Amino acid sequence: MSDGKPKQAVKAFWETGSAGEFWAVGDNIAEQLAAEISVGMGSDHLQWALAGPNSLAGIDLSNRSIAFTGKRLTLNGKTPRLAIADCETLPLADCGFDLVYSWGVLHHTPDTPAAITEAHRVLRPGGVAKNMIYHDRSLTGYMLWLRYGLLRGRPWISLGEIYDRYLESPGTKAYSVADARDLFVESSQVTIRV
Repeated sequence: MSDGKPKQAVKAFWETGSAGEFWAVGDNIAEQLAAEISVGMGSDHLQWALAGPNSLAGIDLSNRSIAFTGKRLTLNGKTPRLAIADCETLPLADCGFDLVYSWGVLHHTPDTPAAITEAHRVLRPGGVAKNMIYHDRSLTGYMLWLRYGLLRGRPWISLGEIYDRYLESPGTKAYSVADARDLFVESSQVTIRV
């Protein structure tokens, strides 16, 4: 992180409000073992649970997110299997999951490559990882640059610094397509969409 903020700053940010509200299920995951890295408010996690995988695990760095997700699943008749954990050191077995899902999360942790390596580690051979990370050339980035760069008389400030300081939690990053491809180099097949 460019200004040396510790991981605790990231955790503190997400304790104030969970990420989520993305609807996740589009695949038939019955008969699968699935894991979600960072459950947020549990919206996606509930959709995964309702799809009926053989097993579903969820982790999050924030107590608040685990509490929201646990309550959401319980209210919908599902038994949560959740843990407070760091995505850079997942408390999950090697090759234990057919599907690992992380939507808008891995770019928040200080060591994004380590988190991606961990997601790959817990996938079974032939498993699928579905990850969304922020694209560096985005309308959101340009709007933030306009507000915190140009309009504050600092047109030289980079988009990387803008994301780090002003987009969600401290240290947030965004990646080019080439950077994303490099991040997922351990994967046998990578499909990138902007």
